[in-house]
Amino acid sequence: MPCTARVLSIAFIACLPSMSWALSDSAMRDALDAARNQQWDRIDMAAIEDHPLSGYVTYHRLRNQLPDLPPETVNRYIDTHRDSPLSDWMRGQAIDQYGKAGQYGRVRAVSNGEPNGAARQCHYHTAHFDIAPQQAVEAGQRLWLVGQSQPNACDPLFDRLRANGTIDGELIWERLMLAWQADNRRLADYLSNQLSERWQTAIDTYEAVDSDPQRLLSAPTCLGPECAATAAFYQAAMQRLTLDDTPRALSVWRSLTERLSLLPSDQQLIEEELAYYVLVREVPNSMAWVDSVLPNLDSERVLELRVRRALQAHQWESVRQWITQMPSEQKADARWQYWLARASQQLGDQTAAATHFQQAASQRSFYGFAAAERLGQPLALNNERFYFDDASRERIAQLPMVQRTQALMRIGEDGLANSEWLHAVQQASTEEARALADFAAEQDWHARLVQTTIAAGMWDALEWRFPQAYHDDFIHWGRISGVDPYLLMAITRRESAYNPVALSPAGARGLMQLMPGTAAQVSRQLGLDDPGPYGILDPELNIRLGSTYLRDKLQRYQGNRLAAAAAYNAGPGRVDRWLRDDSIEAFDLFVERIPYRETRNYVQAVLSYRAIFESLANGSSDGISLLSDGERQVRYSRALVNRD
Repeated sequence: MPCTARVLSIAFIACLPSMSWALSDSAMRDALDAARNQQWDRIDMAAIEDHPLSGYVTYHRLRNQLPDLPPETVNRYIDTHRDSPLSDWMRGQAIDQYGKAGQYGRVRAVSNGEPNGAARQCHYHTAHFDIAPQQAVEAGQRLWLVGQSQPNACDPLFDRLRANGTIDGELIWERLMLAWQADNRRLADYLSNQLSERWQTAIDTYEAVDSDPQRLLSAPTCLGPECAATAAFYQAAMQRLTLDDTPRALSVWRSLTERLSLLPSDQQLIEEELAYYVLVREVPNSMAWVDSVLPNLDSERVLELRVRRALQAHQWESVRQWITQMPSEQKADARWQYWLARASQQLGDQTAAATHFQQAASQRSFYGFAAAERLGQPLALNNERFYFDDASRERIAQLPMVQRTQALMRIGEDGLANSEWLHAVQQASTEEARALADFAAEQDWHARLVQTTIAAGMWDALEWRFPQAYHDDFIHWGRISGVDPYLLMAITRRESAYNPVALSPAGARGLMQLMPGTAAQVSRQLGLDDPGPYGILDPELNIRLGSTYLRDKLQRYQGNRLAAAAAYNAGPGRVDRWLRDDSIEAFDLFVERIPYRETRNYVQAVLSYRAIFESLANGSSDGISLLSDGERQVRYSRALVNRD
């Protein structure tokens, strides 16, 4: 596309791909492909030596020469490319290859602190064992105590730990119990064979309970030398039983606590897990036990579930009781301030209700917005704006990491471009990160802009977090389908953060994350050909199909956006089941009753995002509502489902 007539210098720079870089980009694309395949005779170094991406070819060349490459050469490369992810990648490759070759002096020479990944950490701490023995021992214990097999790179470190007595029978038993919890039979058998005869009673007990969990009731209260196996055994056995059969686990634990003498910390671990699943699975006649142990658990997730169960039963005094026992930071969240207000309201304390609603309304969230509406106040956007001039944007455009990002985009390496960009953001100062976000916004790099705000923690920069991406398409297809375009924007922002080629683990694709089968069905409904798994990546088509699909969900639930958003995420069949209970009366109780955390958070995000999009479009939140009158007042029950 030809360059526009804009006078900004940055516009001139944006035109460079069609001029000075064209031939060099072609040579670079070929060279990078050849380098990945170690086809060095295909590379014309003279054609790419001045290209901003020449370091990528050098990276592949040097990596291929490891571990014979001197660490001085590696460090020289790392220093030269310290502003690029290439530096971290090269360091990691060097640690891998030097470590595999047992060249631990070279591992030390290229290291700059503990690396990421178990294999590299094992190489690193083996290399530093004699230099920093305490650090190596602590790291080795952490790497040992996992329920899965570790890479072969860890064998030398573990051998050193066995030799100095760190990995002893107790540590082997602890890992055996972790493997049992993870149902890793192969590792468990390997570890049990490493234990001496002094552990045989403990091994026999573990194997017996593994075959028949009921035998846990008659298991010895002292296992292993000096009872060293007892705590880990009962934690593992109870965790397995809790996951497999929670009601039975609760019954067994009530019997065990009468005869076991565990440390309070060990008992707390067992009871926290058990209480969590008792509440999740709504085990009958269990609430008295939960309430008796909950004050000692120090568990935010169990407190949250206990409050949700109280809300489900409309037990407002219990709602207030358990929220007030939350840690200060958890309790200060708009969600719990809102529910404290609702509980106070139901209990007749209008003064406390107004105070808690006001505290909630100061926060930008679903419950913060809901509280503001109850108070008749504008939604608190807490929006932060930043301004940069053309000179700043030109300076950013000249930065090497930005030029590499643009060059990678030009040759079709979007994944590497994202790595370059996010590395730059993560290494930048606060002000520099904001300038990079401004540049991304000017370039209409919508997905990259959102990722920039996340990487730099710019939570209040709403124009950047919620840009007007694909605005015309949302307006057009919203009008055609009769769906609020701001709702479409909110769904898309939550689903893909504007990545048009986003692919979920379940197979959903594109901006609005449509499953290929759904796209085919909606296409037939519209008289269109099946776009196939790649055709639905087209942004306009994806929005068109997504808006139609969402329209159908809205029609199913009589225009109710809460239910429609839940159905978009979890499927209408599940939402229909959630609406079968005629006791659900209010929108907020419906949201809290959604059993899936993902869907519960999704619904809240979509409705609050929609309000933010509309507020940004209008210039303020004055007159903007989180919910319609109907959504606030309707009875959330089976009557909401349109059966036509």
